[in-house]
This record gives sequence, C-alpha cells and structure tokens, in this order.
Amino acid sequence: MHNFRELKIWQRGIETVIDTYKLLEQLPDSEKYGLTSQMKRCAISIPSNIAEGSGRNSDKDFAHFLDISIGSANELETQLIIAEKSKFITDTESEKLIAEINELQK
Repeated sequence: MHNFRELKIWQRGIETVIDTYKLLEQLPDSEKYGLTSQMKRCAISIPSNIAEGSGRNSDKDFAHFLDISIGSANELETQLIIAEKSKFITDTESEKLIAEINELQK
C-alpha cells in the first residue's frame, strides 16, 4: 500500500483538476450539463483512481487503477480538443492543459 498523498502523480493529478475547473469557467452555460460536466468527471477520475489504487493490497491492483487513470486522462485530452475546435477555449489554453496531462501519463 502507498500513502496516496505522498505520490507526486496524485499531487499532479490534483493540480490538473484545479486547472481544468478554472479553464471550464469559460465554457458557455449551454455546455454545463454536457462537455463541462464530462470534463470535470474525467479530471476528478485521474487522482481519484490513483488514490483508490494506492490503497489496494497488490502492485497488480494498483497498476490496474493507474491504467484507469490513464484512460481518464485520454478522455480529458479528447474533450479539450473538442472544446478547442468548438472555439470554447484557445489552442494555447488547450495545449497547456494537454501538456500537463501528458506529463501525468509518463
């Protein structure tokens, strides 16, 4: 078992959630229950699955939850691209958060 609060990957995941929430303030109200909601869930899922996996009794279980976190990160990246192409956010904003996500996946 790992203490998830000490894991750098979890700490970065929390930062990604905060940055995602800040970015989502720009999306139109019409996306409140669509893209905004989905992106929040994906972002939250990243550190949440790291925390859940860290409490498991085997490295295999932990690795499984890390894989789920990676999947959530891929989802979030896809949704950032959609938000950018929909002109809800700029390419600079999208690229900044995507770079952060890519760092998490290493």
